[in-house]
This record gives sequence, structure tokens and C-alpha cells, in this order.
Amino acid sequence: MEGQEHIVMLPFMAQGHLIPFLALARKIQQRTGFTITIASTTLNIQYLSATIASTSNSQSDSNIHLAELSFCSTDYGLPPNAENTEDLSLSKIGDLVAASTSLEAPAHRLILDIIAKEGRPPLCIVSDMYFGWAANLANNLSTVHVTFTTGGAYGSAALVSIWLSLPHRCTASDEFPVPGFPESYRFHISQLNPYLKAADGKDSGSRIFQPQISLSTKSFGWLCSTVEAIEPCGLEILRNYLRLPVWSVGPLLPTDALKNSSTLDSSVSRQRAGKELGIPAETCLKWLDSHGSDSVIYISFGSQNTISATQMMELAIALEESGRPFIWVIRPPLGYDMKGEFRVEWLPQGFEDRMSKRKQGLLVHNWAPQLEILSHKSTSVFVSHCGWNSVMESLSQGVPIIGWPLGAEQAFNSKMLVEEMGVSVELTRGGQSDIARKEVKRLIDLVMDKSGKGGEMREKACEIKEQIRAAIREEAEDKGSFVKAMDDFVATILSTRQGL
Repeated sequence: MEGQEHIVMLPFMAQGHLIPFLALARKIQQRTGFTITIASTTLNIQYLSATIASTSNSQSDSNIHLAELSFCSTDYGLPPNAENTEDLSLSKIGDLVAASTSLEAPAHRLILDIIAKEGRPPLCIVSDMYFGWAANLANNLSTVHVTFTTGGAYGSAALVSIWLSLPHRCTASDEFPVPGFPESYRFHISQLNPYLKAADGKDSGSRIFQPQISLSTKSFGWLCSTVEAIEPCGLEILRNYLRLPVWSVGPLLPTDALKNSSTLDSSVSRQRAGKELGIPAETCLKWLDSHGSDSVIYISFGSQNTISATQMMELAIALEESGRPFIWVIRPPLGYDMKGEFRVEWLPQGFEDRMSKRKQGLLVHNWAPQLEILSHKSTSVFVSHCGWNSVMESLSQGVPIIGWPLGAEQAFNSKMLVEEMGVSVELTRGGQSDIARKEVKRLIDLVMDKSGKGGEMREKACEIKEQIRAAIREEAEDKGSFVKAMDDFVATILSTRQGL
């Protein structure tokens, strides 16, 4: 009976959302035997198909189906074939969210087809936080709607609460409390992404984001890509704010990344991200092997982000002057095509050649094998935009963070990593802020010094690593939080469907 159940998943069209949706689909399928259908636009389905094809674990993936939803980007003022945030400038991402409401009609047709074939509605629809329209879809088709937030609990709670209450509009101060958070907590205007900072309830951003997020808060329950033990405060805040069940279904990482081997197989990142790497994983690992334990700085700002040309130059000078080895995943700066050719004038003259000859720096253009780098014994610290997937990858390997949040809910994640977890220090915020090479070097030295605060951060990161790994324990007498949450989620949805 259980094997006949069917779940439909609707991810938002962004790399940082598609990857955890696929990971969640695999975890549910492996645990239950259910059929999972992930539905998205043509190009995103092609990406997911390539990702699935690149993994060796194809047996469980045979019950993960991919369905294309018709979508024409130019109908909504977007460039041709712009079906993913990766293809767009920041100013156009809101337009993609607005355009994605048009997916409701083809999703409705897809589910009617499933009902016609199977004689009943899917067990539930799991949709992204930005796809609140799926709640109406589920109600109309007599099934259960569940929201999946691909972020952490703290960051998601802050993002939802600020979008729905706009507390920064209620004060002349740059600091403000946020509904749902303890009264003593203060958020800062510089922690808001550009859409949120500009929101006043009547602007285009508010008209796009508020209705979708509001509908998502009326779901039956939420799934959250976090681990119970590492975010007790964030999960309590999110549960109290939503007044809904919230299942912590993290870590949504490859099982191989949660084993105690020193270095991962070189194909893990390819399997997770489904992207052609800018450098062979073996080259990266060989370079890391040539450096000492806990000596390498890893710098990456995620698939969607970059920094300004001025910031890039200052960061390069600081890295060179630090004398420490580093791997830097680098893309063209703000204002340029992130997928375009990288120009030498964006870095100090002769920088890449000098770093290569000295074996001090390895520059990776485009995608890097991130999990393999983070799992390597030589990696000491991660300079990160604090996107949640990167945060979980770093903490799963016990690597502390230097935060440089650039958008979305990243500054809220950074705040939590500093104030709640104690595993990070923040360098700056945003792609236009001033950074000084002295401050870059100071924070690198601080985090890499094992005798002071850096040692404490590393200790806490290693504790969290163990908590993340404990979450997937299967032992009957000592089940991990992921296993408990997944079993409870499935049992709850099954019993709810019986009552419909």
C-alpha cells in the first residue's frame, strides 16, 4: 500500500532550491518507497535529469519522476530561456517569482492526470515557500499542502516575519525588533536584502512576495532543511510563529559526506549539484594534499552571487599579503555577466600567475567541488555568503565560517551563526560595502589561530558536525532527529489524508 503513495514536489527555480528539493525527494523515496514527482519548467527539469543521471545510486531514483510545466519567460518580460535565477540579474529575480504563479495552471493539469491514472489525489503537494499558490491547488484537488523551506529555521523565520510585518517601516532607527523573535533581539536595516529593504507594502516587491509567503504560512505544516540539535532556538521561533507542525528534515547532504572518512570521493559534488566543475575535483584535491593541515582558506559566494570589482581587488590583495594558501571560486564582478569571460584587470596585475607559481592560491572559475574541499583536512576556514546549503556543508565538515552575506536571508543566517552558534565572524554585508584588506587579514588570522577565539569556533563547529551526523542515526533505540522527523511527517500526512 505505502509503495503506491505519490507526492508531488514544486521547487522554486533556483539552484539553491532545486538541489535540496531533489535531496529531500531522494530521502523520502528511500525511506518510504513512495513515488515522487518533481515538477518544474523544461530547463530546470533538464538540469535535474542530468543531476540524477550523474549519481551512481540509480535504483531509488527510478521512482523519482520529473514532469515539465509549460513556461515561456518572454511572456513575462524576462529574457528568452530565463527559467532559473542563475540566468538573471538581481533586479529580475522578483519578476521570475511573479511569473512563477503561471505554473499553477500546468501543475493543476499534471495533478489531474495523476488522479485520472491512479484514481485518487497525491498524498500531498510539497512546494517552495515562494509558491504559496500551491496551497490553493492542494485545497482544490483534495490533498494536503506542505511548505518546504530550503533555508534554516532562524533565517526562514526572520525572512517570513519581516516580509509579512515590515518592522523596519515602523521605526526611524536602523535597528528594530522582529515579531516572533525575543524582544531583546535586534535586526539591522543592512541585513535586509534589496527587495525587503525597499518594501513598504505597496511596492512591486511586496505585491510579489507577500501573497506567496502569506499563503505558505497557511499550509498544513512545514519541512525545514535543518537539524533539531543545531537550531533549537530557530526551530522554537519558527514553530511558535507559524503555529504549525515543523519537521526538521536535515541534513539533506549526500550520505558519503556524513561519514568519518577524511576526504570524500571526488564525484560527490558533481552528484549533488549536477554541474560541470570549473576544475577537476582530482586537481583540487591534489593541490590541497600539498598543503598542511588546517592551513587553507576556501572562498566561495555561491551560485547566484558575486562581489563588486572594488571588493574583489581588495580581497585579492588581502589574500596575497596574508601569505596563506587559498582556493577562491571566482566569477565576474557585479555589473557584468556572471557567466561571461573573466577579465584579468579585475585582479591585481599578474595575480593569478603569481599565486599559481607560488602554490599559494588556486582560482576556480565557475563551479568548484565544494564538499570535497570542505571535507579535506587542509581546509581551515570558509569565507562564505552564508547561503544555507553552504552553511550546512561547512558545518557538516566542522569548518568555521567568515561570513559575507550578499542577499536573500543570508544576513539572518550570518547573524545566527555568530550569535547563536558561535562558529562565525562577519566580515561585511552586501556587494557594495567597503572592505579593508587589514580587516580581511585580521579576521583570517583570528579564525585560523587555534589558541584564541578561532580555536573556540573550531571546537563549536566540530560539535555541530557531530550533531549533524547523529541526526541520521538509524538505531531503533537511538534514532536521529532526521529519522524521527521523516517518520513522523509521513505518518501525520497519511493519517491526515484519511480524514479528507
